Amino acid sequence: MSEIRHIVYDIGKVLIHYDPDIPFSRIIPDAVERRWFFDNVCTSEWNIEQDRGRSWEEAEALLIADFPEHEKNIRAFRLHWHDMVPHHYEDSVALMEGLVAAGHDVTMLTNWASDTFREARGRFPFLETPRGVTVSGDVGLIKPDRRIYDLHVETFGLDPKASLFIDDSQKNVNAAIDAGWQAVLFTNAKTLEADLERLGIGR
Repeated sequence: MSEIRHIVYDIGKVLIHYDPDIPFSRIIPDAVERRWFFDNVCTSEWNIEQDRGRSWEEAEALLIADFPEHEKNIRAFRLHWHDMVPHHYEDSVALMEGLVAAGHDVTMLTNWASDTFREARGRFPFLETPRGVTVSGDVGLIKPDRRIYDLHVETFGLDPKASLFIDDSQKNVNAAIDAGWQAVLFTNAKTLEADLERLGIGR
């Protein structure tokens, strides 16, 4: 690793599963049903409570008991979360906020659509603080397309060799490395914090 002067991150899955409007369209295609489901069944408060230690099997059974008519969506949502979103929301956001507060030069590179990002920014104040954001919905490129990494470098004047890219997708991490970036895989906040400390980056 060379000296790291800039941190680029995308921990989108930690955040977007709290947006009831867009990310679950493949699980619950009907927009009205999706809105009702996340307003009344899998609320963000319920998700955070579950994230603090309740087993998925127990949480799923409790929800199905309360909402038997929504069993199909509950099971699909649980499977999505279990397989794709094994992160802890509060710790992950606190880590990013800490990096910004410690004076690190931080930028976001995300596959969010721009409308999803606008909603997320309203929910999570720390999204206002990164120096810049490249949103795929605005530029028409999706990671791991090499061009979005190059565009991000060009837009913000970064040196890839002095930048650390953090992503929760191995294919995106690999693509960043292929584009000349340094990169680490985000699996959870504790592991990421250890990686950052190993690289001399603290909060």
